[in-house]
Amino acid sequence: MLPPGHPPVQSPRVGVLLVNLGTPDAPTPAAVRRYLKEFLWDRRVVEIPRALWWLVLNGIVLNTRPKKSAHAYRQVWTEDGSPLAAITRAQAQDLQARLGDGVTVSWAMRYGNPAVGGELERLKDAGCERILVAPLYPQYSGATTASALDAVGLQLAKMRWQPALRTLPPYYDDPAHIEALRADIARQLAELAFVPEVLLLSFHGMPERSLRLGDPYHCQCRKTARLLGEALKAHFPDLRIEVTFQSRFGKARWLEPATDAVIAAEAAKGTRRLAIAAPGFSADCLETREELAIRGKEQFLEAGGTHFAALDCLNAGAAGMAMLEALVRRELAGWI
Repeated sequence: MLPPGHPPVQSPRVGVLLVNLGTPDAPTPAAVRRYLKEFLWDRRVVEIPRALWWLVLNGIVLNTRPKKSAHAYRQVWTEDGSPLAAITRAQAQDLQARLGDGVTVSWAMRYGNPAVGGELERLKDAGCERILVAPLYPQYSGATTASALDAVGLQLAKMRWQPALRTLPPYYDDPAHIEALRADIARQLAELAFVPEVLLLSFHGMPERSLRLGDPYHCQCRKTARLLGEALKAHFPDLRIEVTFQSRFGKARWLEPATDAVIAAEAAKGTRRLAIAAPGFSADCLETREELAIRGKEQFLEAGGTHFAALDCLNAGAAGMAMLEALVRRELAGWI
């Protein structure tokens, strides 16, 4: 029994915090500017001298890019908000139902809201003394996974009573991940009204310099693509599969081949039916629903293609959620 006046004590619980990249609060230039300022000022994201980058970011980027990006966000915004936020919320709700009342599942964005620090604090206040932080990036990169864990560390530094933590490892070659991708992509391809000649596997790009500095992202993307391609060949032996990298930003050399360049080149050399999937994204977002599904389609058709399909990410579908449950349960072993 607690002595008189003692503050309430929560029963010990286990928490899971799903983390994805981020999104503005609204598809407006002001909201996008706030989001980009936080995102692009992260040293993990832009690795150039701070003084120079401050001038470029505040003098050029934040005065030109928000309006353009806000227009792009408006193309894909839903009643539930941005696709990334809505889908990550749905993933957390589905995972909560799968894990039951013994675990508290929450979700956060590395940039924007709900913030990683606030959700970590909320889980601790709810009595979670053991927390699994799950960055939803299949492939590891300093600009994504490491940055998410940096945000966790910043919050821990403010906490007197810290929870015990575990983190979800990258799962780029995990059999459960490859099987989920195979099943989901095979289903979507079979449901198309046309038979694609080519399937592009488009991963988010990174500056080529990151590869030279030791970031494993490029190699992990390639392994995901190889394993997935081998699995899909059993269903579609005549389908040609190519790997590309999207979302180039700035003047530095990025990982190649570039998705937009390959889309145009495929149409130019006679490919008429093309599908594209984004196996590096755990949830659909601006980069998949606007850059690939809208601009990619426009580019392909204008270059001479006739049929184009952008496939959904795993999102909160059955295959993806079964995989996520398996990964999380494995990392929670001994806690639940």
